[in-house]
Order: sequence, then structure tokens, then C-alpha cells
Amino acid sequence: MAGSGRPRGPLVADKRYSASKPAAPKKPRANTSTKRKRSGKRPPSGRGPIRRVLFGTLGFVARVLWGIGWRFGLAIALIVGLATFYFYSQLPDVTALLDGRHRGSVTMIDTDGKVFAWRGETFGGQITAENVSEHLRDAVIAAEDKRFYGHFGVSPRGIASAMRINLAAGRGPFSGNGGSTLTQQVAKLLCLGVEYDPKRWKTEAAYENDCRSGGVKRKIKEVPYALAMELKYSKDDILTIYLNRAYLGAGARGFEAAAQRYFGISAANLNPAQAAMLAGLLPAPSYYAPTNNLQRSQDRAATVVKLMHEQGYLSAAERDYAWQHPATLSEAAQKRAGGYFADWIMDAAPDFLTTETTEDVIIRTTLDQRIQSAAEEAMQSIFAAKVKEGSEAEAAIVVMSADGAVRAMVGGRATKVTGAFNHATMARRQTGSTFKPFVYAAALDMGYTPDDIVEDAPLTINVPGSGPWSPKNYTREYRGPITLTEALTHSVNTATVRVSEAVGREAVRKVAEDFGFAEDLAEGPALALGVSESTLLQMTGAYAGILNGGSSVKPYGMTELRLKGDSEALFGVSGGLGERVISEKAARELVYMMHSVVQNGSGRRANLPDRQVAGKTGTTQAARDAWFIGFTADYVVGVWMGYDDNRPLSGVTGGGLPADIWRETMLRVEAGLPASPLPMAQPSDWRPDTPFWGSDSTPPAGPDLGPGNRKSDWSRPIEEVRPKKDKKDKKRDEPDLAERILMEVLGSILSKN
Repeated sequence: MAGSGRPRGPLVADKRYSASKPAAPKKPRANTSTKRKRSGKRPPSGRGPIRRVLFGTLGFVARVLWGIGWRFGLAIALIVGLATFYFYSQLPDVTALLDGRHRGSVTMIDTDGKVFAWRGETFGGQITAENVSEHLRDAVIAAEDKRFYGHFGVSPRGIASAMRINLAAGRGPFSGNGGSTLTQQVAKLLCLGVEYDPKRWKTEAAYENDCRSGGVKRKIKEVPYALAMELKYSKDDILTIYLNRAYLGAGARGFEAAAQRYFGISAANLNPAQAAMLAGLLPAPSYYAPTNNLQRSQDRAATVVKLMHEQGYLSAAERDYAWQHPATLSEAAQKRAGGYFADWIMDAAPDFLTTETTEDVIIRTTLDQRIQSAAEEAMQSIFAAKVKEGSEAEAAIVVMSADGAVRAMVGGRATKVTGAFNHATMARRQTGSTFKPFVYAAALDMGYTPDDIVEDAPLTINVPGSGPWSPKNYTREYRGPITLTEALTHSVNTATVRVSEAVGREAVRKVAEDFGFAEDLAEGPALALGVSESTLLQMTGAYAGILNGGSSVKPYGMTELRLKGDSEALFGVSGGLGERVISEKAARELVYMMHSVVQNGSGRRANLPDRQVAGKTGTTQAARDAWFIGFTADYVVGVWMGYDDNRPLSGVTGGGLPADIWRETMLRVEAGLPASPLPMAQPSDWRPDTPFWGSDSTPPAGPDLGPGNRKSDWSRPIEEVRPKKDKKDKKRDEPDLAERILMEVLGSILSKN
């Protein structure tokens, strides 16, 4: 075989196993580090050099950031913890935080004992989360912080959600929605424990704005304070603080005050619709206040009702009922009556017990809400029916009793206001012919009678320093000799000036001032025509003196002022009857003359169908002011109309629209009251039964205006200021007296036959 010459194949070992081939033993992995040490070469890693540098750098940065981060986080946690502990140690007992007002409030009560106005921030009394209506608790939680009972004072989820909403709206992450928990809102209400300091803040409003300011810094400060409250107080304690301190519009601080203000009930008795309306005020109290816009407030409340249902506080049936029967204001809140009156009271009382009070003050007043509503409705009805749309003319009304007690006050066309310009008390305007009754009051008090004669004829008076002055009548016509009653009835200017000059301007001025007319009356003869200025309140008070029989009055609106909780009053009635100004006889005669003004003269549009009325119209130069002031046996009512910029009225006189407003007011005020006669004299009281003035055949006592005939000085033209009589005047007077005596004797003889 060896010599066969063919090459031999490879040697193959004998098969020991008929099955599979045994696995080769694994070679040990080479020690690469040893190889690197030996060869000095780096084996391939699968990454390029750039990627190795990049990942290495990122790893280094991550390790650095982690090192800084956990240290910084630890520092922040330590700072927050220390701040929380500090605030925790400073927080007082819950009861000390319930009334957060820096000033007190003023509550005003009408003649029926009902509240009609509040000033300052009212606090209805302390309430707790346990004793308020469950619907109120649910509404506040649903509207403001649905996770209130589950978080620890701060809600990261809420903050993140607020940031997302702000960014989606195109605002900054911390602008707009803040994501504050209810606990954080309480922290803001407490101003993070910072007390009001008048040296630091000019006003309380500036302090409040600073407390409510937002931003990152404020949020950071709120966190430890909120955590401290969560540690110090229970959840119900925190809610209690919120329910007492939240501002809810219309001067109401806390939900108890708001429930009383808007609904006239306690916070414990609120139904779901009412609770939802109050909770809906929280984001913007003034904007959503039902006294500002009831429909807007109801729409907001409907949203809160929906949230209450979604969160399981209301069933579907309860939700639907609340939607179908939304909350409405109480009768007193709807009327918002007496805003001008309340402002007047606040101005009249001492500041330390009103605008600057640190106590809660109760003021009982003379306001009658029925009469107040009547006056407001009367003004609105006349402006709606008889004044052209868009007119800027203003008007004011004062209703007063004969003793000076103000029963109603409307200071302008906008009736449901607070702090507005009060045309009844602040506007000093020329009075025009409404001043004339004081001229005749002076004359009657001196002994003249309504039947005495005065000349209505052209008149010129030489005024020292000014030259000749010639008053003109409104009609530019002259009536000749007329009685005093006719002169007042038809508001005759020349006759009134003659009477004023005859009795003396000082006498007229004294009567007007004693009746309460404004001081600084005009000095010249134009005094008689009402060129002096006064307010409507003063004029109405002066006319009340005529109605009450001749005694002055000081208009007043407050009958009692006391601190809340005290049984004794600090102040009593602030005005009333004063000194007698003219005799009762003169007052009754003047009422008769003023009654003729309404029956037969310039005030006929003020006539009432079922009772006697007396009054006087007034229109100033160029019709810049129009007045009507009059009275029945029950009330005195003054009405003024004009423009704030003092421009002339168009086609308006005192006997026109002001008389219409007066009549509409009195129709409502007197409705249901029995008719009483005016306290006025009758012609038989001064007209003698004998041919002469008295049983002794001599004229009645009075100032000497001529020999034997008191009327002679009025029946001739006056050429200068109060001229002295000469002999010619005396001779001219004597035939007039003889003629009158002869006629009266003949009349007596004829009557006997």
C-alpha cells in the first residue's frame, strides 16, 4: 500500500461516539488591559471620538448639576422650613383673625327700624365653617378650591394648570390665573401677617392693593405662610377665616354681612342659589355684585351651581331648580333707597363717628323709605315722559316735615348712587321768585294784610355806586294797583320790590336768614327778586317754618347715634324747631297768599285734586334755575331743576317741570293719607265788619307809610332808594283817604238799607 504511489489523505481519529461531535473547549478571553499595557493600543469601542467627548461632557454636567441641585434643594427646603416655623410661631388664635377691618362701619336705620344704607365695611358678626349653610361651604369649595381638604396648603397641580391656562391665553405664566389654593387666598387676606401702617401706606386702599398683588415674589412668600397655617389650624379653621374676611362688594366684609346686605338673611339660611351667587362674587366682588348688575351676578352664580353639581354637592334636580329660580335681591337691596340722604348724614355727623370711626356705629334717621321711593319714582316718570331724550338737565327733591325732619332726599337724576354730587345739599343756586314769600312775610309781620294795595308800574331805583336800576316783570306788562296777594300770586317783580323797599331790606334780610336761608344775602334792591344763593335743603327748611306757624327749623335727618352693642345713645336729634321768626297770624296770612299762587297763579300745575296746596314758583335770570317749593298740611316739598354748568334751561320755568315733579311726588306721598286743611287765615280774619279798620274808627297799627293811608307809599313810582315824603306827597294822599272814607260810609248806608 505504501508503494502504490497515491498521496495519502489526512489522518482522521477514530470515532469514539456515534452521536454528535463534542464541543470545542472555550478559549480564555484575552486580558485586554494586559494587552493595552503590552501593546499601548486602545481597542475599538464602537463610538467615535466626537461622540465620546460629547457624552463625557454631558455626564460631567449632569453630575455637577445633581451636586448643585440637591444642595440647592436642601437649602430651599431649609429656608422654607425656617420661614414656615417663623410664621407658625407668629400666627395668633383663629378668633383674632376673623374681623380684619381697620375701620368700623355705619349702619343707618329708617323710621320703621329697617336698615336702608351702610357705609364703610360692614361686618355682620363672626361665623364659623360649622354654623353657616352647608350650601355656602360647598359653593365656596366648588368655586375656589375643590381639592381644599386634600392638599397641604399649596397645590403644585393647581399652579401648573394655571400656568398652562395663562400661556394658552397668550399671557405670561404667572399673569392671570394664579392657581392659589384657598389657604393661599387666606394668606393673602391676612396680608402675610403684615399689619396696616399709615406711615408706610398713604391709604388703606394702597395697603389692600399691596396685599392682593400677584407675581412670583408674592407666590413665594405665600408658600411658607400657607404651610404654617396648615400646621397651626385645622381645615375648618382656615375656611372660617376665609368666610369672615373675604370682601364681597357693596361694603360687605365677610359672608354674613353679604347675606344680610343682599338677601336680608343670615349666612346660616342661604339656599343653593343664594350661596352660589355669593361664592361667585369672590373673583371680582364689585364687578359681579348684584346691586351693580343683577343679571351678570345671576349668570356667574349659574356657573357655580354647575360646579357644585359636577363635584357632587348638588343633585341634577337641585341644580335645575337653582337654575330656574336664581337668587334675587331683598326689597331693601333692590331699592337702594336713600343714597343721597345717607351721604348727607355722613357729612353732618362727626368724622370720628362716621368716615373715621374705628367702631361699628348705628344711626337712626328720619328717612321714610315709602316717601323716598315716591320721590325717586316721580322724578323718573317726569323725565321719561316730558324731558327730551339725551337731556343733561339735573333735578333734586327734598321732602320734609314741618319740624324740619327730612323724610326723603333725591340729589340727582341717578338715584341709586353713593358718593355722588348732591344737588339738594351741595348746589348753591340763585333762588329767583321762591325768595319772594320772605318779603311778604316781613310786611305781614309788620301789620300789613293780604288785601293791602301795592302799585305794579314801571320802577327805577338809583342804587349808589351802580346807578339806576329798573326791574321788569316776566310778562313785561303792568297791572296797576293790586293787592299783596295778587302780587305774590302772579309773581310781580315791581310790586315785590316796592314792598321790600317800603318795609326795609334789612327787615327782609333778617326774616330770610332767621328762617334758615343762606347767609351773605344781596345788599341792593334786587334782594327781593331772589338774586342771592341757597341750597334746596335750606329753602325747603325755610318754607317749613312758614307751614309750622312762623318758627324757624334746622333740617335734620338723625334722631339717634350709638355704638353697636351699646344701649345708650351718644347723640340725639340733630335739629328741629328753633326761634319764632314771624307771628303766627302773619304766617297764616302768608299761607293764604301762597295757596292763591297754586289756585290762581304761577303754580297751578302743582294743584292736587283732593287737598289744599300752597307754594311758590321760581325762575332765575335766563332760566338757569327753576324751582317749585310748596306744602300741604302734612309735608313740605322742594324741587330744583337746572344744569350743572349753569347754562339756561330750554322752555322751563318753575311753574312747569318743577311743579310737575312736585305734583307727581305729592300724589304718591299723600296717597292713602286723610286730607287736612292748610293752617291758613281767611279773608274774614283781616277784613273788618265796620266801615273802618277798627271799632275806634282808626287804621290798624303798622309802620307809617303815609298820613292815614298805609298804602300810599306803594301806589306811587319810586325814583330813588326809599325817598322821603314831602308836602306834595301828603297833599296828594289826603284826597285818596277822604275818597275811601266816603265810599265806605256810602257802602255801609246802602248795606243797611
